[in-house]
Amino acid sequence: MKERLITLSFFMILIVFIFGCTQKTTDTNQTTITVAAASDLRFAFEEIGTLYEEKTATRVVFLFGSSGNLAQQISQGAPIDLFASANKEFIEDLIESEHLIAETKELYAIGRIVLAVNKKSGLEIESLNDLVLKEIDQIAIANPNHAPYGLAAKEALLSSNVWDEIEQKLVYGENVTQTLQFVQTGNAQVGIIAHSIANVPEIEFTIIDDTLHNPLEQMLAVVKNSSHIEISLDFANFINSSEGRAIMEKYEFTLPQNQN
Repeated sequence: MKERLITLSFFMILIVFIFGCTQKTTDTNQTTITVAAASDLRFAFEEIGTLYEEKTATRVVFLFGSSGNLAQQISQGAPIDLFASANKEFIEDLIESEHLIAETKELYAIGRIVLAVNKKSGLEIESLNDLVLKEIDQIAIANPNHAPYGLAAKEALLSSNVWDEIEQKLVYGENVTQTLQFVQTGNAQVGIIAHSIANVPEIEFTIIDDTLHNPLEQMLAVVKNSSHIEISLDFANFINSSEGRAIMEKYEFTLPQNQN
């Protein structure tokens, strides 16, 4: 009887071991793609990525940052499969330098910028012209040198003829998500951020007239040295599918065909 129990216990341990190894092998064999995406896409793409993973055997890992910094990483050979920029210029530059596949480029969204105010600041700000008020001492925007949303913010401030007067008040985020954090935490009373990430409890916001800046035409393309070109293209197509587009609209992006 004792020998039988030992044999049965050994058999059960063996089954657990085999199952564990099989599970580990399955996880190891799961395809993973890395998507470099502009920071304004964080909320929308995380939701799209989760939905895509549920529908496929592919794991999607996101690398969020400013489009300029991500473009530089791709040009230096970083292991990235798909690049979703906050503008089209970085995509076109990387296609010209043969880092992206030209045939895969696609316009997937048009972004908007908003004027965000920390609710605890006590400020009533309704337009860019209000930024000259003495009560405001720090205004956050993303760095316009490598963040398209920061460049759009600068263009809007210039168009409103307030740039020169408020330039000394500006604090720069590395990307638009960090800019949002400056306003959320009160490190800046006011900021100009992406509409797609503005729906957070700590701030109130006003949409900025999009005629004050160049359009934020957001484009994506597959990286030429990707090891998973077909899967990356499939995920890009999923972003532009009815399911992906519904999520993009949920986060206040204008879809290319639906421009007013």
